[in-house]
Amino acid sequence: MIYLDYNATTPVAPVVREAMLPYLDEQYGNPSSTHSLGRRAAMAVEKARLQLAELWGCHEDEVVFTCGGTESNNLAIQGSLFRHTPPRQLRERPAHLVISAIEHPATSEPARFLESLGYAVTVVGCDDQGRIDPAAIAAALRPETVLVSVMHANNEVGTIEPIAEISRVCRDRGVRVHTDAAQSTGKLATRVDELGVDLLSIAGHKLYAPKGVGALYIRRGVELEPMLHGAGHEQGRRPGTENVACIAGLGEAAAYVERQRRELSEQVRTLRDRLQESLCRATTPTATVNAAGAERLPNTLSINFPRVNGAELLAAVEGLCASTGAACHSGASSLSATLRAMGLDEQTAQGTVRLSLGYGTTEADVDRAAALLGETWRRLVGD
Repeated sequence: MIYLDYNATTPVAPVVREAMLPYLDEQYGNPSSTHSLGRRAAMAVEKARLQLAELWGCHEDEVVFTCGGTESNNLAIQGSLFRHTPPRQLRERPAHLVISAIEHPATSEPARFLESLGYAVTVVGCDDQGRIDPAAIAAALRPETVLVSVMHANNEVGTIEPIAEISRVCRDRGVRVHTDAAQSTGKLATRVDELGVDLLSIAGHKLYAPKGVGALYIRRGVELEPMLHGAGHEQGRRPGTENVACIAGLGEAAAYVERQRRELSEQVRTLRDRLQESLCRATTPTATVNAAGAERLPNTLSINFPRVNGAELLAAVEGLCASTGAACHSGASSLSATLRAMGLDEQTAQGTVRLSLGYGTTEADVDRAAALLGETWRRLVGD
């Protein structure tokens, strides 16, 4: 099997698994308990909080654990708007949210929900490379704008967004900024002061931690309305007994990816470029690469195979794991929001395949995948 779907999910790294095992076995205490088992569990949670604080360059009390990227995004977005203006007060105190047209559903769907309640939402478009213009964000701001949410890097085509510039624009107007860094963490630097953000989301399973755990950076002084109500866990921001084993794994994953990010990102970039060159050569001259003119994630290749359906192409390549787009909605037959926003026509988009590499990808994987895809494409189109 050749796995080229790391943007969908990553395997759990061995060091992460080792960090988790004690809390699945003998260290099973509730971190809210005051006895020895509880204290050990609480220490594991706080160690992970420190590891994430070191990854983000923030204070430990600015780290809140969640069940994943979707919950983190919902807490950041809905929590900001609801705290500023509860729904019952919208008529007296309007509130406005700005997002981009290329957001993951974990951002666009909370925005849609808020709009259904009466909150104002503006969706800012992108250029044909998937880039969001900070000037367009500035033009969308209103006196009642509460939050701007733009992803750090796109999960489908890999475009890296100018978050620091967007943050400067918003800071000058007193507007809060959130970024979804699920895809960029472990591939790019995610120091919150460099990015200038007030809120930042991650998902564990995108950075070699298990599924079902995530975290949200909340800058000191930023108040959010909790999405869940219960006891006072996570400083009252996210109630519920902490998932100690997965949180320990997430903390170890944060340390793991940061230790080797620069070196391994360059290795993955070299392999991605090798794969891109091989596939473009195999389908010359008609294959095109999405966001080829933009700064992209080092592991991501979104390529349009001409005269075929991308899903049918992948189905015909035995042993290759890849996707036609984001795994969360790649089963849909319609054009993805990202490709539509970039201006890709329906026929071209039908042949789009996303190949995303990771720390386990080898030269042999890349060369074999290129050969299989090229051979299968030629067979399907009859060349």
